[in-house]
Amino acid sequence: MNAILPPATLGLMGGGQLGRMTALAARSAGYRIHALDPDPNCAIRPLVEDFITAGWDDAPAAAALAKSSQVVTFEIEKISLASLEAASRYAPVRPGFAVLELVQNRLRQKRWLSRAGFPVGPFLPVSKLEDMQKACQEFGSCFVKVAEGGYDGRGQIRVDSLEQANRAWNYLGELECVAEKGLDLEYEISVLVARRSSGETCIYPPSMNHHENHILVWSVIPAPIPEGIALQAQEIAREIAVALRLEGILVIEMFVTRQGQLLVNELAPRPHNSYHASERGCVTGQFEQLVRAACDLPLGSAEVIRPAAIVNLLGELWAGPSPLDLAAALRIAEVRLHLYDKAPRPGRKMGHISATGSTPQQALRSALKAKVALHGPVDSPFGPAAVLGDDAGAYWPAKRRGEGAQCVAANR
Repeated sequence: MNAILPPATLGLMGGGQLGRMTALAARSAGYRIHALDPDPNCAIRPLVEDFITAGWDDAPAAAALAKSSQVVTFEIEKISLASLEAASRYAPVRPGFAVLELVQNRLRQKRWLSRAGFPVGPFLPVSKLEDMQKACQEFGSCFVKVAEGGYDGRGQIRVDSLEQANRAWNYLGELECVAEKGLDLEYEISVLVARRSSGETCIYPPSMNHHENHILVWSVIPAPIPEGIALQAQEIAREIAVALRLEGILVIEMFVTRQGQLLVNELAPRPHNSYHASERGCVTGQFEQLVRAACDLPLGSAEVIRPAAIVNLLGELWAGPSPLDLAAALRIAEVRLHLYDKAPRPGRKMGHISATGSTPQQALRSALKAKVALHGPVDSPFGPAAVLGDDAGAYWPAKRRGEGAQCVAANR
């Protein structure tokens, strides 16, 4: 295929912070941006030449976006397949229909991964209450997630008993679900892979991620993990990208158990919160890489030039009695502030702090210190200090290794 060169127009389906940062990367390279989103005041709006206010299931609007663009990509998985198909009649859509169809349904995704031979944890389909009860009896502790929809922990619940199974079935709306066995996790990682139409592929070093209440709290790259696990994770990512005939970028979320087993959790065919640090630490950040892959340009290097970390900023931070001290955060060496121009509300990602350092631990320590400087001390634990080392451990309470309940709870 021929490369799509600037000043061509890139169509973006989705106008949240991921779309905003993709637009910034594309504009830096000389592309024009058209976008579609249901929210007329979304984060991408100030950065585009043309904007369509429309829902994810508005196929005519998706077609109109594609008609004015030379290539279309997306930053969210909620887009209806009919809209994606309508857009593809007028411009290449990368990643395409087949990839989105797979990832939109967790049960379909798990079955595909399992059939293709990729390592996944034990799971069972749930379509009725009896299935929920069976999963609870077979797995003991399990996590039940709606097959479609849900994000940042919504649409999922932990189930530890038959009594809870009955309540969980009602809580999840009696919808099709997937039940996953609770796992004793050592840590969580993700791997970003980029692939263009020609088959050229670029794989990033794994990032290490820590979640609380199913929302990413911090991420560091490169993950301070054994080289063998890092190489295995990258090879799994490569094989998945090839099997999907990926055109664009894909992030593979993975679990590492305390027994050293590497398991695929979920796939995300778009920019990902866990790779925001690539903007600081890698030769080519994830947003520029998406633009390159979507436009069929040579891919950039994923080499880490300096370890980097990010810490998310949620809407709760804005609810304090006094304004955030942004200047105080920026006094921390090697820290940058990234705000998304969104109205604050609890649980909403408003921005992130990034930092670099001579080690992943040092980068994370600087980012956490800057967050504390914004608005007083942070009371919650910040993850597996035993993995990251004593240097980082000084900045949050270390979790004891072997504390099963906390490890199982990490199985998002």
